[in-house]
Amino acid sequence: MIPQIGDRLPLETTTPAESFSALLRSRGVEPRWDIVPGTDGIDPPSATTVIALRYAGGVAVAGDRRATAGNLIAHRRVEKVFPADDFSAVAISGVAGIAVELTRLFQTELEHYEKIEGRRLSLEGKANHLASMVRRQMPMAFQGLVVIPLFAGYDVEADEGRLYSFDVVGGRYEELDYTATGSGGRDARLYLRTVYRDDLTETEVVDIAVAALVAAAEEDTATGGPDLKRGIFPSVVVVDADGYRVIDEELVEASARAAMEVAP
Repeated sequence: MIPQIGDRLPLETTTPAESFSALLRSRGVEPRWDIVPGTDGIDPPSATTVIALRYAGGVAVAGDRRATAGNLIAHRRVEKVFPADDFSAVAISGVAGIAVELTRLFQTELEHYEKIEGRRLSLEGKANHLASMVRRQMPMAFQGLVVIPLFAGYDVEADEGRLYSFDVVGGRYEELDYTATGSGGRDARLYLRTVYRDDLTETEVVDIAVAALVAAAEEDTATGGPDLKRGIFPSVVVVDADGYRVIDEELVEASARAAMEVAP
């Protein structure tokens, strides 16, 4: 009999697939990356500064657009902020190519879980799963190819935004107010410490996120500030009760111009 749309897959097909990675492993494919022997010393492009912060209605996630290779600018228009699913976002720092592929696999994992289980994984469950994916890349990290994401989303059950940071070995930490990572992460956090409030509106949180990246770019050469001549501005998204949403570039540009006017 030919399966019809809506029919359940046979038990032997669904049983080993508690996650998409498990499904791949059941087919003899290990979902990770390896360095080819003899390629030591490679210097792939690295994504730099990304931040996430809570506001009254949810969370905002932002990233600069620069990728570097050593002391050179490799790319000026890199996207570092992506939807994980309808109610969460991932921002990447570290080796750009590996980070993007890790994000794509994470997106597929969440979609696969939802299709198999018929429900979304909890926000904390998503953060835990991303931590395990980072942990599986430890052999790459020990060879210098480090990927460190940020994860943020709207917890529908708790009716609030939540933030998570990670370390290079897959440690997962929930942040209360804001967090940042990448080469300019320290400078972005120092700025956020001086201006953050827990009653920020969406408009205010976009302004502050952009200003934090401008402050980081002032101190860290690997962080790309707004480029008015080329029309390159940070990526900013918000996640609230209505889901994942990209902030219009015109609004980000206005925030960037205002922040650059007051920058030292």
